[in-house]
Amino acid sequence: LQITGLIFGGMGMLGTLAATAMPQWRVSAHVEANLVVFESIWEGLWMDCISQLGLRLQCKLYDSVLALPPPLEALRALMCLAVLLALVAFLTAIVGVKYSQPGKEGPRAVSAFILAAGVAFLLTGSLVLVPVSWTGGGIVRDFYDPAVPAPLKRELGAALYVGWASSALLLAAGAMYC
Repeated sequence: LQITGLIFGGMGMLGTLAATAMPQWRVSAHVEANLVVFESIWEGLWMDCISQLGLRLQCKLYDSVLALPPPLEALRALMCLAVLLALVAFLTAIVGVKYSQPGKEGPRAVSAFILAAGVAFLLTGSLVLVPVSWTGGGIVRDFYDPAVPAPLKRELGAALYVGWASSALLLAAGAMYC
């Protein structure tokens, strides 16, 4: 159970890092009658990208941290905190598995590391779930809002799906350790 929790936690940690770095949080939605689409717009936490015909990709980092909208600053902060906490949880889990071998530290040290890893994985999974679901909810709300012009409508990007999967893996790892 500990090894499975460690594998799930490691995969969740890598997924959290990937979701944080990916530019595909919000992807342009093609909702008009025009079937020929030459470019797609990706919006992420760190940059915007434009893909032209799937052949050319241009990305631009956001110019200033101070010029970002407050929700984007909050999403960035939560995901960075989640990456750090996932790393701490994973390292704590490794120590717990190492000391749970026969002949190592006493049972109190083992149970303290294992419980700490479980709580950290549960907290990290919840922390990832908040910004990913917050972004997803906003995208769905804006997509069905008739007041939002069609060129500004967005769809759920791949980073959100990676974030949801990572959150599920982290929560499962935390449950296994607890």
